[in-house]
Amino acid sequence: MEYSVILSLIKLARLHAVFVGFFMFLIGALLACISGAPFTFMRFILGYAILFTAQLSVSYSNDYFDVITDQYSAKNLFSGGSKVLVEHPELRHFAKWFAVGLMVLSVGLAAVFTVVFSFSVFFLLFVIVGNIIGWFYTAPPVRLSYRGLGEMTTMLVIGFFIPELGYWAIKGGVDEFYLLFVVPFSLYGLALIINVEVPDREADARANKKNLIVRKGRGVGLLVSACALLLASLYFVACSLVIGGYHGIDFRLVTLASFIPLGAGLGALLKRNAEPAILHRFVFATIAALFVLVLLVDAYLFDLAAF
Repeated sequence: MEYSVILSLIKLARLHAVFVGFFMFLIGALLACISGAPFTFMRFILGYAILFTAQLSVSYSNDYFDVITDQYSAKNLFSGGSKVLVEHPELRHFAKWFAVGLMVLSVGLAAVFTVVFSFSVFFLLFVIVGNIIGWFYTAPPVRLSYRGLGEMTTMLVIGFFIPELGYWAIKGGVDEFYLLFVVPFSLYGLALIINVEVPDREADARANKKNLIVRKGRGVGLLVSACALLLASLYFVACSLVIGGYHGIDFRLVTLASFIPLGAGLGALLKRNAEPAILHRFVFATIAALFVLVLLVDAYLFDLAAF
């Protein structure tokens, strides 16, 4: 296989998105340790391998099924697709079946994990459902992102699937401690997908996607995003007032960190009517601020976790 082809396939993986998934998985694993579960290196590595292959599968399948949309969009770091299959249509067949193979591998690793560590079969079912959701995010006949369900799906993935997989892999199950974080994680997932959709509005409309930005416009979408970020911050404020330092977590510090994406999101809302180049800078700043928040939370939880 030629070097240029290999490079194109690597670009198709959109590894920066997979990189973010690792740190969300890490949040779940660290929360499990804080809740009292001992850290097990093999559980962590094999658990993340399940997520890694699933995320890679989504990268390849989304570009395959979104190739028409990507013909109209402008490529950037956070949205617009990789453009690899637009520029190299001869790789489409490979991308589709490579995505299938990665999905099968993810489920296979989950089956091995379930047997080796004597987990409930529900862990395996959880991974299967997660992979199915990732596949049908763009794949027909379901095409969740084309039917107005893209935002809800992303909330589900960010709030439940990715960090919960990390928690489950280390803890051996999911309890009320993890469920405490479902609401803010889901709200951040909503803000993330809305900001990712903003630059692609025209391309998505031409491809007949029915996401929030296409249906309601950028202004409404950015308002929903800002409200989601505000609600997440208010949630952490409520946690600090009601439960204080639960398992040693000082929610006042988490609240302070949450102001970073909130400020960026409010800035994007204020620039909702600006020319695209300016608006997109604020949108990208919001996405970057969400990633900064994830890193800060990881660093804080790492400091708290007992290994």
